[in-house]
Amino acid sequence: MPPSPLHPISAQAPPLAGRALLAQRWEHLFFVHWRVDPDLVAPLLPPGTRPDVVDGASWVGLIPFRLTRARVGPSPALPWVGSFAETNVRLYAVDDSGRRGVVFASLEAERLAFVLGARLVLGLPYTWARMTIRTDGDRWEFESRRRWPGPGHPRTRLVLRTTPEPVVDDPTTTFLTARWGLHTSHLGRTLWLPNEHEPWALRRAELLELDDELVAAAGLPGLTERAPDSVLYSPGVSTRFGLAGPGTSGPPASTA
Repeated sequence: MPPSPLHPISAQAPPLAGRALLAQRWEHLFFVHWRVDPDLVAPLLPPGTRPDVVDGASWVGLIPFRLTRARVGPSPALPWVGSFAETNVRLYAVDDSGRRGVVFASLEAERLAFVLGARLVLGLPYTWARMTIRTDGDRWEFESRRRWPGPGHPRTRLVLRTTPEPVVDDPTTTFLTARWGLHTSHLGRTLWLPNEHEPWALRRAELLELDDELVAAAGLPGLTERAPDSVLYSPGVSTRFGLAGPGTSGPPASTA
């Protein structure tokens, strides 16, 4: 059976089809992205997905931020364990149902309990890391060094600065940030986990310093040795995730 048509890209999230499985808030996100040959990304994606491309290129993102107010279902936000610094390396994929989503190559997080739960329940490649965030006005510094699991202890350090320049009607930015689900491989199956949140408020940002080993550890060596092709900032959004389902099922009634 041939793949379904690609779902359109929209800055507005479709509503979740059912109840929320997880909810959390993402704060002070920096989206640092590089264009990459889709053939380099393809081997890193879950079965049943392929690189999503724009203008002939796929993308790799290095995204540091702070996650807060994490909760499961209708329960209250988790104390302490539900708030932490995170830095992820993410890729962009589409499945045979035409659903465009994120694939996480790695996710560094401060809280071991959250790491273990996400790995066990959803198969997400969370790793436990020692992390710090420092800010001084419009200047932000993120540092992370992996503790577990191995091999090695890859690290990253980013120094960034926000600008007042808003991002408006930029198709590439929408491609990179308007992602209403993720693909993940767990227990021999590729799963689709939908999510929704308000439209991003985005501004341009500047990368001042970068010393990164995470992208290379994820399978893309040498990429962060050149300047990124896009650097963005958002103060944050509150997001909800729906129930995971098979990655090869048909599209939901409304999606982006």
